[in-house]
Amino acid sequence: MVVVVVVVVVVVVVVVVVVVEVVVVVVVVVLVVVVVVIVVVLVLVVVVAVVVVVVVVVVVVVVVVVVVVVVVVVVVEEVVVVVVVVVVVVVVVVVVVVVVVVVVVVVIVVVVVVVVVVVVVVVVVVVVVVVVVVVVVE
Repeated sequence: MVVVVVVVVVVVVVVVVVVVEVVVVVVVVVLVVVVVVIVVVLVLVVVVAVVVVVVVVVVVVVVVVVVVVVVVVVVVEEVVVVVVVVVVVVVVVVVVVVVVVVVVVVVIVVVVVVVVVVVVVVVVVVVVVVVVVVVVVE
């Protein structure tokens, strides 16, 4: 009789430990997936926002350049002045585009680093929780 009770208790404890471990692993996997999805969505939002800003900046710069060139051509009819203005405007446009592209790349790198750090932290937390649960239950 005592042997049967001991065997039943051992089986129940083993089943509980296995169930708890499986539940913890499933919860951790779900959390990791949720975090990764949130990070990917944030990265996409940032990339779209940056692309929109780049397009708006380029359009504004092009419009300003066209207006300046037209005004210079109308007001000052000298070819040398027009060429200098066009060169200055082109240089400004190129500098603006390069700065915007650098900012976009930096933002994307920062987001990727943050995502990697978050995923690593979540995985470490999950491993620690699983180890603690296994040690406590056993």
